[in-house]
Amino acid sequence: MPSATLIENASVVTVDPDRRELTRASVLIEGTTISAIIEADAPAAPLPDDVIRIDGSGCVLTPGLVNTHHHLYQWITRGLAADHTLFQWLTTLYPIWAGIDEQAVHTAALGGLSTLALSGCTTTTDHHYVFPREGGDLLGAEIGAARAVGVRFHPTRGSMDLSEKDGGLPPDTVVQSIDEILAASSDAVARWHDPAPDSMLRIALAPCSPFSVTTDLLRESAVLARELGVRLHTHLAESVDENTYCDEHFGCTPLEYMESVGWTGDDVWFAHGIEFADDEIARLAATSTGVAHCPTSNARLGNHICRTRDLVDAGVPVGLGVDGAASNESARLLEEAHQAVLMARTRGGPTALTTRTAIELATIGGARVLGRANEIGSIEVGKLADLVLWDLTTLAHADIDDPVAALVLGAIPPIKASWVNGTQIVADAELLTVDTTTVAADCAREHRRLLDKARGALT
Repeated sequence: MPSATLIENASVVTVDPDRRELTRASVLIEGTTISAIIEADAPAAPLPDDVIRIDGSGCVLTPGLVNTHHHLYQWITRGLAADHTLFQWLTTLYPIWAGIDEQAVHTAALGGLSTLALSGCTTTTDHHYVFPREGGDLLGAEIGAARAVGVRFHPTRGSMDLSEKDGGLPPDTVVQSIDEILAASSDAVARWHDPAPDSMLRIALAPCSPFSVTTDLLRESAVLARELGVRLHTHLAESVDENTYCDEHFGCTPLEYMESVGWTGDDVWFAHGIEFADDEIARLAATSTGVAHCPTSNARLGNHICRTRDLVDAGVPVGLGVDGAASNESARLLEEAHQAVLMARTRGGPTALTTRTAIELATIGGARVLGRANEIGSIEVGKLADLVLWDLTTLAHADIDDPVAALVLGAIPPIKASWVNGTQIVADAELLTVDTTTVAADCAREHRRLLDKARGALT
């Protein structure tokens, strides 16, 4: 059990229901939870005898950031297909991804998760949907990596059953039958899913996208997820090409298609959500269906700008996601808050998205999307101690009076310390849990091995 820790004299951005921002306060962690928030002028409170004191002077304490969409296996294929459209990018990379195995996925996940942790992320999901027939236990490989890094993890058991020969995009070698997918999905939930309030590991079901899975798989996955009590996730409304595909194949928009197979509700979240019409945003809000906004990836692939302000104003649960590292090579979550503001203002003017709304999307918004707003996403007594202490004493931040503006509009600050479930995982901008130098070398090796394997498959 973690020792008690007192984070002292920090600026505290609570993101609580009252959106309190405390100029100078201390936060006490006991075990896995936040046990006290002590303002500077409050009477001294009794502290545990063994309390560890962390000086937060010149720092801002925020809730840990929550990443609502990722593809960790892509970490070792960054920089490829750099100038492609979404569909061109997918068709170029699928043959390379067809060669992933346990070793590759574990290494890639270590790289991606380490980078997330060093950019303030304490909870992340992952959408893993590529399962080559000889790949091994890929979900287990990334779960092992998350445990090593120490982040709270919401991986999804993704799937594809519509290959090139059937009119889909992925090659035949990475698709499975519906029966195989449903059996593997049930097994993943039975093996890994922990529904406890302080869970470090939860599973969701996640068929890949309307253009890589069949209607039957979408429908049956929704039924199975609700039988098992887990959430549902997929890509949706990401590009104009997807709208065209759905119109040609199903005679409707992507959201109308998903509604027809039972894919709306407070247990569902969609990645991207760029191409929604006004009435569709209203329906998302009415059903509390969530959206993972991935601004950097959307820009990297040249897609349109998400209607973030409209989604938030309508009451749609919205979080941020870095998306796969092959379409967002930096994959740093605080950068997504920065980009969310810029993209929204490009679309809607200088007041379209405030810096504080961006921090909300990165914290309590993401927690809401993942169904964990009662446990994480804000600094409140009784909530889990997922916290980040950002150092604002550096040249890049020292003369910015507003700590939220410093976080969202300035350079990414170094992290003085961060905690997940009360356990410290970062100190002075260094991971305490894994050796990132070794991880970097391993990622480079796996990148070369994967590309060599893809070249060999073509000869």
